[in-house]
Amino acid sequence: MPASVRTELLLLVAIVAAIAGLVFKQSLLAAGQAAALLGAAGLILAIVFASMRVAHHAEILAAKVGDPYGTMILTLSAVVVEVIILAIMMGKESSPTLVRDTIYSAVMLDVNGILGLAALLGGLKHGEQAYNDDSSRTYCVMILTAMGISMVVPEFVPEAKWHLYSAFTIVAMIMLYTLFLRMQVGVHSYFFSYSYPKRSMPRENADADPEDEPLTASIVTLVLGVIVIGVLAEVMSALLTEGLKGSEAPPAIAAIVVAAISASPEIMTAMRAALANRMQAVVNIALGASLSTVILTVPVMEAIALYTGQPFIMAMSPVQTVMIAITLIVAAINLNDGETNAIEGMTHFVLFATFVMLSVLGL
Repeated sequence: MPASVRTELLLLVAIVAAIAGLVFKQSLLAAGQAAALLGAAGLILAIVFASMRVAHHAEILAAKVGDPYGTMILTLSAVVVEVIILAIMMGKESSPTLVRDTIYSAVMLDVNGILGLAALLGGLKHGEQAYNDDSSRTYCVMILTAMGISMVVPEFVPEAKWHLYSAFTIVAMIMLYTLFLRMQVGVHSYFFSYSYPKRSMPRENADADPEDEPLTASIVTLVLGVIVIGVLAEVMSALLTEGLKGSEAPPAIAAIVVAAISASPEIMTAMRAALANRMQAVVNIALGASLSTVILTVPVMEAIALYTGQPFIMAMSPVQTVMIAITLIVAAINLNDGETNAIEGMTHFVLFATFVMLSVLGL
């Protein structure tokens, strides 16, 4: 088997799964809920495989351009995957809270799950791990502002005027992201980088040097991976909707699935970085992914709502609002001194466990 084929085996598996899904979709739907759920589970695994290859080639591009452009490419690739899956599932799902629940789940997973577990494991191995605290403060205040505008204030907007506030939200998110992007790649780019001693920068992948891999091949494979994910998501959404119909599964299960799929490649990248004592990469990935999810997903989905004339609920529930508030307060305290440790990681990971428990309870 050629080396190029071996390295893209996961993507090839995803392509085969996409073809099989298209061929057997109707048969699985007709076979009942159990068959639909089994098929959906297989396609979710295939989407994770494709997402891993998309993330890998995004990492190659990131390595070639360097920070902060690198982590921006990584987080944007994850958001593209999330938006594609969300847009497709919105056509299948009747739940008006799918977008809200997905963004909420993604922030819980990124900030409490990824950052918490990475800081916990990295802290147990290395003790205190340094990073640039300018980045954490910038990310936290941006996340708080974006979520406040798009997911707290809508609770007080009259239903008859939803389209006006929806249009305002789109403009506000674009303005915020434009300024943030200018900071991240412009004169304040040093906020998002950290100079490590050479001895603390071991190679994360000793088998291949990203600099040696062709740029064009990575771009083509990345685009192909996104297309395959779109096809898989189309079939998976139909099977998952049929499989969960009439069941007692938690209402937010579909949202958690979307968030977990989009975050799966980031989890492994962040864990490798933490164990290699590179906490700045973890902060950029976890908080950058959270910010990108809110600030980019919201305007796209709001634009779809305006186009279709069908609004969906963006205001978080009281439980979600409390969990987000606690999360961002804890993050602001923990990430204010330029060093993380295992205790700080554990506080976030316990918050993530609380989120999972509340989801199981249907809250």
